[in-house]
Amino acid sequence: MCGIVGYTGFQDAYDIVINGLRRLEYRGYDSAGIVLEDGNNKLEVEKTKGKVDDLVKISEGLKGTSKIGMGHTRWATHGVPSDRNSHPHLSNNNKIALVHNGIIENYDTIKTMLTEKGFTFKSETDTEVLVNLIQYFMDLNSETDFPTAVRYALNEVYGAYAITVMHEDFPGVLVVGRLGSPLAIGIGEKEYFIASDASPFVEFTKEAIYLEEGHMATISLENGVDIRTINDNSKIKPEIQELKLSLEQIEKGGYEHFMLKEIFEQPKSVHDTMRGRLLVDEGVIKMAGIWDHIEKFKNANRIIIIACGTSWHAGLIGEYLIEEYARIPVEVEYASEFRYRNPIITDKDVVIAISQSGETADTMAALKLAKEKGAFIYGICNVVDSSIARITDAGSYTHAGPEIGVASTKAFTAQLTILTLIAFKLGKHNGNLGNADFMSLIAELDAIPKRIEDVLASTNELVQDIAKDFVSTTNFLYLGRGYNYPAALEGALKLKEISYIHAEGYPAAEMKHGPIALIDENMPIVIIAPKKGHYDKIVSNVQEIKARKGKIIAVVNKGDTQVSAMADYVIEIPETSECFSPIVASVPLQLLAYYIAVYRGANVDQPRNLAKSVTVE
Repeated sequence: MCGIVGYTGFQDAYDIVINGLRRLEYRGYDSAGIVLEDGNNKLEVEKTKGKVDDLVKISEGLKGTSKIGMGHTRWATHGVPSDRNSHPHLSNNNKIALVHNGIIENYDTIKTMLTEKGFTFKSETDTEVLVNLIQYFMDLNSETDFPTAVRYALNEVYGAYAITVMHEDFPGVLVVGRLGSPLAIGIGEKEYFIASDASPFVEFTKEAIYLEEGHMATISLENGVDIRTINDNSKIKPEIQELKLSLEQIEKGGYEHFMLKEIFEQPKSVHDTMRGRLLVDEGVIKMAGIWDHIEKFKNANRIIIIACGTSWHAGLIGEYLIEEYARIPVEVEYASEFRYRNPIITDKDVVIAISQSGETADTMAALKLAKEKGAFIYGICNVVDSSIARITDAGSYTHAGPEIGVASTKAFTAQLTILTLIAFKLGKHNGNLGNADFMSLIAELDAIPKRIEDVLASTNELVQDIAKDFVSTTNFLYLGRGYNYPAALEGALKLKEISYIHAEGYPAAEMKHGPIALIDENMPIVIIAPKKGHYDKIVSNVQEIKARKGKIIAVVNKGDTQVSAMADYVIEIPETSECFSPIVASVPLQLLAYYIAVYRGANVDQPRNLAKSVTVE
């Protein structure tokens, strides 16, 4: 949720930290702070409620004062967004500074103990408890050095965390640790970088260490990177990896917002997701993660798809795909509910986890439970070497590229692409999908990037015009049937996420079982009505809406006449097989949400109260 940046080297630490925080602001943006070590080894701290730009206004005097420092951009958990709850937090003796991503679940117990020992607290955060616990261990024994005290403190807490800590009595030293939240260490020439992901240091180095679960590191120019296990202080040999990320990927590239850029990147991101996997000329789908464990899937009692938010919507479409083409029973579960309802899981189950970041805390917790029960775990995520990628038995990366906009767009269509490949691969292998149908479907899938390109070219300006008519709207309904019911859910989610308009998605047939009471001349209804799949039923639903004077925005195939004649607004998409329609239909719905939000003056890339990577439960 929160973003952490740290630096030690020969450059101005202020510039490195501030620029790094700007790149991590998608992880949280309700407050920000920075701490630097001045020429006298004293800690200089500035922090404020608001965004990184607000931090710059109060901290520019620190520019050029230090070669070591760290910063934080926050998504509030414990305590409201405020100056005093902002990170970094200082210990009672003002010698230790700490920034933290995650939640310390037993902070209240530790806070009570520390209060009894005479410690006082200025904030409502769990983080201030941890920094004072480090001081407590150093005060307890004068021979306990700084890294050891951090290790002692981390062994007393449970929850999820990534931390970076400085101590003015240990100049030039940064101590970091992680459990459940990501942390990367960039290895430069006579400099080191710390960040929640590699984007803050991509232009400075292509080498990074991704700190493992339950590990900590002491970093200094003098001694390099010393990695240890938190539980028993065992020394770990660092594994240095080459970054695949480029600076171009994390810049806007001329677009007004990252979200718009990412919407327009979808022809490429879907193509990249298929590249090397879909070989139409050879008539094969190559997915090592599936093929190496094909019998696990073939003999599974069921497949359980676990996800949150947009990824859950992708999972619902995956259920339709796998059950139709592979004829394997599928259940789709909210990760946040899964482990709390005492689910029945056996070693005959296959669990597919879907997550853009690969760090989603709810999904991670659900996977750990499924793994304990003996299920085979398959991951679908976008971030290489993420936590979910590490815990799974096998999996597929989507290769969508960095997604900076908080509202997911290209990651969603990339997830659908992977799920489609899986369904076709399993269906072909177990004989439920004949060769002729298989060849026809993979040829059509291969053409989907061009279909998306056509949709972007033909609908972008049209959707802008439509969006202007709904700037003052307070409610929306989204309707779809079959594969397009989850697409309706996703369209509604996009709108509510970034425009703050209340929106609900429903199966079109369910409209008459309650939501129809909402329909009048002021209620816009987005209805996904492709020719393939339940079209006649959709026509009936549209007639029911028109009889109640609802305003209809219809997403239809080119050449459609029936629904188009009744709709107030018509958005045309190319005709495809029903299983591909959610990918194609989602694109204009993303644009619709985007332009309505822009016209309402909302911060599209950083919608209120949200963050990109949800690393807390």
